Amino acid sequence: MNPETEFREGLDELASHYKSIIELLGEDPGREGLLKTPMRVAKAMQILTRGYTQDAHKVLLDALFEEKYSQMVIVKDIDFFSLCEHHMIPFYGKVHVAYIPNGYITGLSKIARVVDIFSHRLQVQERLTLQIKDCIQDTLKPLGVMVVVEAKHMCMQMRGVEKQNAITTTSDFSGAFNQAKTREEFMNLLHSEGKHI
Repeated sequence: MNPETEFREGLDELASHYKSIIELLGEDPGREGLLKTPMRVAKAMQILTRGYTQDAHKVLLDALFEEKYSQMVIVKDIDFFSLCEHHMIPFYGKVHVAYIPNGYITGLSKIARVVDIFSHRLQVQERLTLQIKDCIQDTLKPLGVMVVVEAKHMCMQMRGVEKQNAITTTSDFSGAFNQAKTREEFMNLLHSEGKHI
């Protein structure tokens, strides 16, 4: 889906709902500045949730290469933006991925695409972490995968406790990363250049 030219079915209905929401919030959707807002928001929401129409497994399989390399491959500092499913307010940060190939590798950009697909859905950080790990593990069948996500949640910054600098870190791992020494090696390489957000 090209977010600038292609939109999913239901766009007009979505815009109609946003018009009603604007009214329920106490605004006038007929006001000049708001006339096009319902459609703008509907299009934006379809872009922000485009991951529902994309297959992360296929992205990895389309760039699968046989390779005897069997040391850790790390793709770190992958920027992501997602919508918290509890308040539909953004959370954002960095994803760091490591995997140990078992006969096959994938294009490095494809790891970032997997992150992009799962983050462009209504999410919680814990599930996002798990989905990225499971997709890479199930598709590439490596010796192990580890994913670390560091994020700031605007639902904590803009509402509720209103804490501006809190960072939430989640991780998940499989295979060789069940060994503390392997996890430690990844974490040392990950943080060798300091803070990420």
